[in-house]
Amino acid sequence: MTRPTAAFFDLDKTIIAKSSTLAFSKPFQAGGLISRRAVLRSAYAQFVYLVGGADHDQMEKMRAFMSQLCAGWDVATVREIVADTLHNVVDPLVYDEAVGLIEEHRLAGRDIVIVSTSGTEVVGPIGEMLGADRVVATRMEIEDGRYTGEIAYYAYAEEKARAIEELASELGYDLESSYAYSDSVTDVPMLEAVGHAHAVNPDKELRRVAASRGWPVLVFTKPVALRSRVPLPPPRPTLAALAVGGALALGGLVWSNARRRRTAS
Repeated sequence: MTRPTAAFFDLDKTIIAKSSTLAFSKPFQAGGLISRRAVLRSAYAQFVYLVGGADHDQMEKMRAFMSQLCAGWDVATVREIVADTLHNVVDPLVYDEAVGLIEEHRLAGRDIVIVSTSGTEVVGPIGEMLGADRVVATRMEIEDGRYTGEIAYYAYAEEKARAIEELASELGYDLESSYAYSDSVTDVPMLEAVGHAHAVNPDKELRRVAASRGWPVLVFTKPVALRSRVPLPPPRPTLAALAVGGALALGGLVWSNARRRRTAS
């Protein structure tokens, strides 16, 4: 009997044309959650994220800043802001090529799985809009209706590969016949977990890895309004912490390394 297969997609810069987190900096400023200075720093981080070229220390500082930014935010306030601005912010960001590729895999009978370091608050609803069968995403901690700034589960680097392998064990996926797509060298373990890896708008390091492994390189250049390709449901409360989840994901590497050091000591 033929085993089921899947297509695994990263989210930011693979399906979404830029960071889903930083796209919400202006709405959050308008809602009183962050300062104009924070918006400017977020804009700079978005620029570096898009064009690459930041050294390790710069990226660590930006991740630490974004991680600390949302600690203490009121969930209800975030829910209101995101619900009011979600479609205006997200609609122009989805790559037309990615939507088409997802449709091709679905027609071929493959499950669609989004695997992202962004928070489940953003990955889940966007996955639902795109008709994904399941998602793997970072999960945040909430206490007394506020974000603590801590991460319960961090879907990053090797953890993405482990999550894919667990899904394969649970659902019977034939990973050798499955596909994976990402833009970042940090997702090499995820790409290596399948038989058909693809680099999408890759950073310099991933482009070099793709060339050495013979992985196809795809260039997505056509952001399109999601509502023009997929009928969008009305806003839901599960979208509450859309940008917060991504902000914690950006800060997650700092958190993860600190936790390892504490565990080792």
